[in-house]
Amino acid sequence: MPLNTPPISISPLDLNKNVAIGVVFPLMNGGTFGQSFTLKEQIKSNIINVLLTERGERVNQPGLGAGLKKILFENNPSSSEIEELINQQLSIYVPEIEVEGIEVKFIENEHLLYIKLIYTFLLSQEQDSIQININQQPYGKNG
Repeated sequence: MPLNTPPISISPLDLNKNVAIGVVFPLMNGGTFGQSFTLKEQIKSNIINVLLTERGERVNQPGLGAGLKKILFENNPSSSEIEELINQQLSIYVPEIEVEGIEVKFIENEHLLYIKLIYTFLLSQEQDSIQININQQPYGKNG
């Protein structure tokens, strides 16, 4: 009797484990750039890159970036607007995932933006998550 198991999808980029396909965060690890050797690792790095990049920061890609640091000093930023912005950016620049959920918390007096993103890697249908805390000290303050 045949088993009804779904086929496993593997990216051709994952076949050669000796070839790096990109860089990972943190960028500097012991004085060298960390490298990603799987598509899943690289997708996670791409998500972080989109979330931490300001619009206009990337040459020849003025629309790339969620611009989340600018939100830190806005009056009463809306969680739904931040979620919509993140969804829009990820759908354009990281189409290999499907966003399952976004949790946004803003602590106004600390200028801290907490984001938890749950997503599905479409090729393998694996679920993963990323948590990013974005804060910015006012100018002249150490820390």
